Amino acid sequence: MMNNRDGRGSSDSRDTGDNGARRRVAVTGLGVVSACGTGPEAFWEGLFRVPPTGHRELTDWDPSPWMEVREARHTDRFTQFAVAAADMAHRDSGLTEVDAERSGVVVATALAGVSTFERHSVIHHERGSRRVSPFLVPMMMANAAAATVAMRQGWRGPCESPATACAAATHAIGHAARMIADGICDRVLAGGTEAAITPTVVAGFTNMRALSATGRTRPFDAERDGFAIAEGAAVLVLEEWDTAVARGATLLGEVLGSADAYDITMPAPGGGEAARCIRLALQDAGVRPEDVRQINAHGTGTLRNDEAETNAILSVFEECPPVTSTKGASGHAFGAGGAFEAVAVLLSMRHGLIPPTVGLTTVDPALAVDVVTGGGRTWQPGPALTQSFGFGGHNGVLVLGPAG
Repeated sequence: MMNNRDGRGSSDSRDTGDNGARRRVAVTGLGVVSACGTGPEAFWEGLFRVPPTGHRELTDWDPSPWMEVREARHTDRFTQFAVAAADMAHRDSGLTEVDAERSGVVVATALAGVSTFERHSVIHHERGSRRVSPFLVPMMMANAAAATVAMRQGWRGPCESPATACAAATHAIGHAARMIADGICDRVLAGGTEAAITPTVVAGFTNMRALSATGRTRPFDAERDGFAIAEGAAVLVLEEWDTAVARGATLLGEVLGSADAYDITMPAPGGGEAARCIRLALQDAGVRPEDVRQINAHGTGTLRNDEAETNAILSVFEECPPVTSTKGASGHAFGAGGAFEAVAVLLSMRHGLIPPTVGLTTVDPALAVDVVTGGGRTWQPGPALTQSFGFGGHNGVLVLGPAG
């Protein structure tokens, strides 16, 4: 979203308010379900811990605080995670009565109800078609999470489900912000959810050589060898700025801009399209490259991703801002990853601290970016990027700013 506050950028010509300017978008609530920590502050603390080796599964997950037992039995984990994260974010925002017609939901996923599909494929093969659940299709369909969140909240505005691989949650937040900026909605629950740690999915990524043989995600490390898969959900409450201020909401940050701009799985080695996406996002936000103070990188810890992303960053920024990848702590949550990272940046603004790239021991000398290590780095919060680059060439970048 172009904006003209503080002298940055210029307004566009769409008639979205009394003066024709696009409306500002505040973040007023956060919700997270993750093996790194459930709840924003637990998640924040988890970003500074070295995780156990292996995939980041919620082994003790209990949906009962949010769902009746019968309902949970007929709902895939990816939907359960989204319901919990959305409820946390809604409570965190302090919203009470809202205009349901102007309240939307955009919850992304990459692999949706793959665990349900995999389980019932085995049941069908071993026990026959009559044993397949009649709830199979609504449990596995990609829009199940967004639809369930919208129905439970009673929000009747736009309800959408991006499925753009690992860029999906970033696209969800960017799209939700545009709906507010353009006057379509006054508030949107936006984020992503994933529950894809299944035997077949793990086998597919293993055979692709994308997973770490050591069970550790080590972004930008000289010995990086892939990632560990994560599951969970993160949801943000986005709200029209003046509406949020008028009701006395706590403003957690601002969505300043976004953009979504070689090979079905392999990033272009030079990072050209990723760089283009970064430039478009900065242009949309009216932010100059030299004003960016943090980049939360896609940083998967795979050989080619970190190389291509480094090339993209260095082609945009003459002086590299501090770069971190929180996937070292959280793991790679595919369609939820961008939402995890947006929450991490907003919490980084709250705490005045950039979290470290957990798991990194020796920075690859070929990757000449300023990677945050150790116990993190203090900073003066300012414009920050979250970057997501997905299979199929789906790129997404958010520009987030502190409240004020």
